[in-house]
Amino acid sequence: MTDADLAAALAETAGRLLVTLRAGGTLTGAALGDAGDATANAYLLSAIRALRPDDAVLSEEDVDDLARLAARRVWIVDPLDGTREYADGRDDWAVHVALSVDGHAAVGAVALPAQGLTLRSDQPPPTPARPPRARMLVSRTRPPAECRRLADRLDAELIPMGSAGAKAMAVVLGRGDIYFHTGGQREWDNAAPVAVALGAGLVASRVDGSPCTYNARDTLVPDLLICAPEWEARVRAALA
Repeated sequence: MTDADLAAALAETAGRLLVTLRAGGTLTGAALGDAGDATANAYLLSAIRALRPDDAVLSEEDVDDLARLAARRVWIVDPLDGTREYADGRDDWAVHVALSVDGHAAVGAVALPAQGLTLRSDQPPPTPARPPRARMLVSRTRPPAECRRLADRLDAELIPMGSAGAKAMAVVLGRGDIYFHTGGQREWDNAAPVAVALGAGLVASRVDGSPCTYNARDTLVPDLLICAPEWEARVRAALA
């Protein structure tokens, strides 16, 4: 099994576990979200350690073993991106599985289990047609003021959405055109989305244009821009 096949299989299987858990109806609210995080994380860690025993792992839901800093290959996973959306019965949540090689998000898969979709860095979807007016993905609960200012400068339509993975994949799928985030994320929030976006030929970088890098001691990623290539120059001009 290639790394790309494994990433997709892991994301899909974790997603199925989460869908089944939610459909069971025995848990709701915060308890459902906690159980989802724990269930998906336990599966992903077990599978990666069994199938790639020589690789390191960085997971949102596990203690950070800094021995990963000496590893070239590190799996970076978010077992349930958008716990609130998952617990609320929404479909804008995701499972992230990425492989960082020498600090680069080389392989990634993002599952959108409630939508029946898994996007892979090695199998980009067809390039979508995009409208003349940009659509900008923002947090449905706490859209930053910076996003509103950028949207005003671009005359972009704001589209509220849940998890980071769901927003990034909306750009990949052509349901949006710009995902701009300055509120700070962790590596597991965007490693898989960045890998998938790059594989699809999109811009996926830090806001200043520098590449996103991974497997750092400090897992904070202060900002992120994922957008259709035709919007890059206008976005950067508006940010200048």
